[in-house]
Amino acid sequence: MTSQVVLITGALAGIGRATAFAFARDHASLVVSGRNKDTGQALAAELRDLGTQAEFIQADVRHEDEVRALVDQTVTRFGRLDVAVNNAGTEGRIGPLVEQTIENYTATFDTNVLGVLLSLKHQLRIMLPQGHGNIVNVSSVAGSVGFPGAAVYVASKHAVEGLTRSAALEAAKSGVRVNAIAPGPIVTAMLDRFTGGSEAGKSFMTSLVPAGRLGNVEEVAQAILFLASDKAPFITGQSLAIDGGTLAG
Repeated sequence: MTSQVVLITGALAGIGRATAFAFARDHASLVVSGRNKDTGQALAAELRDLGTQAEFIQADVRHEDEVRALVDQTVTRFGRLDVAVNNAGTEGRIGPLVEQTIENYTATFDTNVLGVLLSLKHQLRIMLPQGHGNIVNVSSVAGSVGFPGAAVYVASKHAVEGLTRSAALEAAKSGVRVNAIAPGPIVTAMLDRFTGGSEAGKSFMTSLVPAGRLGNVEEVAQAILFLASDKAPFITGQSLAIDGGTLAG
């Protein structure tokens, strides 16, 4: 990844943060983005301590003007955009379908679907004329199966899978690849919220994984690095599950 310019949305915690450090260890130049300025600036400083170039740019992926500015500022700062990781996402309000609200639908889809759509739009705007680039969208195993109590979240991740495949087909002849990763249960703050922070909830999630354990953010980050690297030149339009065998059953 030496000299690669990498943009990561939703970079301030969990999978996004781990991915930023993984790219930094491979000497990429980084733009990390999120909504919290103080946390983002602290993250960029930590990345620079590893000897890489890193900048924080505040942006909310739900707003096109902010996404456009994020991509343009990345190119202004580093001259190009080689890799984009679209990680910004939310689990929304978990609960039975009959209790779901328009407000929860809008909040979840605006981040998980509109955010990915806008990010793809403006990343491809730069990458297609370049004739090269790699985009990795962070989906979920919930993008392939149903999950009781999480219908809105599941629907949003199915949409991310569709956006990934469609964008990949549009970009395939240009030299730009678009893929997704689909994590299973991963130890993150989002999982804590999803399970209510209870040990019983975590035990239930673990029981769904044939490997018998929860995944960790470093394992997901390494999968992202692989898809974005020259070791995967013929892979596009795919969703790589990092799930301990969850989708195999």
